[in-house]
Amino acid sequence: MPVPEPPHGPTPEPPTEPQPELVRVDGVVREASVPALVPPPRRGSLADLPYETARAEPTAALFSRKGPDGTWTDVTAAAFAAEVHSVARGLVAQGLRPGDRLALMARTRYEWTLLDFAAWAAGLVTVPLYPTSSSYQIRWILQDSGAAACVVEDAAQARLVSNERRQLPSLGHLWVLDTGAVDQLRKAGARVADEAVTARRGLLTPQTLATLIYTSGTTGRPKGCALTHANFFAEVDNAVALLHPVFRSAAKSATKEPASTLLFLPLSHVFGRMVAVGCVRARVRVGHAPSVEGDELLADLAGFRPTFLLAIPYVLEKVFHTARATAERAGRAAAFDRAATIAERYGRSTASAARPTLGLRAAHALYEPLVYKRVRAALGGRVRHIISGGSSLGARLAEFYSGAGIEVYEGYGLTETTAAATVTPLHGPRPGTVGRPLPGTAVRIARDGEIWLKGGHIFAGYWDAQRGVALPYTDDGWFPTGDLGALDDEGHLRITGRKKDMIVTSAGKNVAPAPLEDWLRAHPLVAQCMVLGDDRPYVSALVTLDHEGLLHWRRMRHKDHLALWELARDPELLAVVQRGVDDANRLVSRAESIRAFRILSTEWTEASGHLTPSLKLKRRAVLRDFAKEIEEMYDNQR
Repeated sequence: MPVPEPPHGPTPEPPTEPQPELVRVDGVVREASVPALVPPPRRGSLADLPYETARAEPTAALFSRKGPDGTWTDVTAAAFAAEVHSVARGLVAQGLRPGDRLALMARTRYEWTLLDFAAWAAGLVTVPLYPTSSSYQIRWILQDSGAAACVVEDAAQARLVSNERRQLPSLGHLWVLDTGAVDQLRKAGARVADEAVTARRGLLTPQTLATLIYTSGTTGRPKGCALTHANFFAEVDNAVALLHPVFRSAAKSATKEPASTLLFLPLSHVFGRMVAVGCVRARVRVGHAPSVEGDELLADLAGFRPTFLLAIPYVLEKVFHTARATAERAGRAAAFDRAATIAERYGRSTASAARPTLGLRAAHALYEPLVYKRVRAALGGRVRHIISGGSSLGARLAEFYSGAGIEVYEGYGLTETTAAATVTPLHGPRPGTVGRPLPGTAVRIARDGEIWLKGGHIFAGYWDAQRGVALPYTDDGWFPTGDLGALDDEGHLRITGRKKDMIVTSAGKNVAPAPLEDWLRAHPLVAQCMVLGDDRPYVSALVTLDHEGLLHWRRMRHKDHLALWELARDPELLAVVQRGVDDANRLVSRAESIRAFRILSTEWTEASGHLTPSLKLKRRAVLRDFAKEIEEMYDNQR
């Protein structure tokens, strides 16, 4: 396998953290920008990364794979590059041409990342599909992208795709991972010369399309976001350079522990994909875990023992609530709550660069072995950094984890921005915000409060299936996100809601539901909630119950005999949720506060049609399917 000279090397560490440049209008910060830490590449593509790493550090452990017996075996950089090359030859052997789209549908596993890089090495464009996608979603994305081939995980997914084949004239190949797809491609590629792949890689430039990632489609059909190789480089190079304590290697780490992460979020989502690419770029060891639920993930964390994680708030909330439930079962709920309060105060103090008082340090030291060490142990024991994205984490949880010895870097971004557009700074984080602009990014607040973004990581445009190209989204480079927010005097961005989700009550009061919803979702008994009140006299909320939190609550109060519909009306449970609502209402004025709520005896899931694959609410579906409950809630308050 020939390994050419690398077109660009690993990203250097920045000497200092860059400060944002601010633009004020009438004394209010309306724009913040941070210069790029790493210049954009002038040639090459993501396909070169495995080859570069194999040339520079052939024996470095780039991945670890879990075997049937639960042990993890390392994959060296040289072995990964060889595997990428052989699979790329197989894709060429199957007749796929440069620019053809290859769809990938699987849970988070090693083969996903392998096929991603192999497809790029063969000059292809990858199209991720959520493994939970419906037949309609699969058909739409495969049709719209014009996918020439598709790789799925198992027989069930293969049947879903096969059932749609008559409506997919472009789809010429379907391979199944569980029945040996990788080996089949490897064998097919034996008859293709190495130079065929090398030649295809040589045709790629930073501006070449790398992937089409389809948005979740909360309001309609998903749209294909066209991301180039340059978009990924702008994102990962600046993120790795900025967050160097997270990504740096053992030789430069204060703990001498090699940087590693366990990926468990879907690689069909841009967040997980960006970190996977960033880890190969930064030469960080990666493991893959297929589940975000229950004992399976905990076992993988314990076996792999990562030094950092990427997570969505849902996972961090679960870890916190599970720790508290464990303490409550042992009769130590009050002690846990005190420890949590101490951690929040400690985290808040360190975030403000103020030295914790002697009393606070003493209290923190007391709870370190009793609570904080156990929280870290639940994440594998070595985790010191978490990158959180997808939605707002909330100041309380960010402060708690910081106080428990795990620094949380919260970010904000979209599929259209190749993941993060802002990120928590290394020094002087401000809980409750989503950080400052990622280096190479500018953030502008429009007159109506909408967040606009600009930078090298902003996508090329939305895919036009008829023309087979990405249509530019704007003439001036600014991308309107549809989100609402504000910048503080130091350039930190605070998200206040979605432009389309703004509630206008019958009294004309504008209400952003996101802060109230984020706060309520942090309650141990709440799974999901939706704040509403459009054209209504006041604000209300629909609430669904968290299965694990409710199971624990029922056992502790000896209410196992009650059915779910009875619990939804149980006075004691209503009182507990009411206290959570009261706490949330402290965030807003009385006119914006939740005046009534209804606990539902059903769940909102992706399968029920009320959540997207990335766990965002489909508000229109909720309003439609629970119209009766909404009317009853308002009728009862009259």
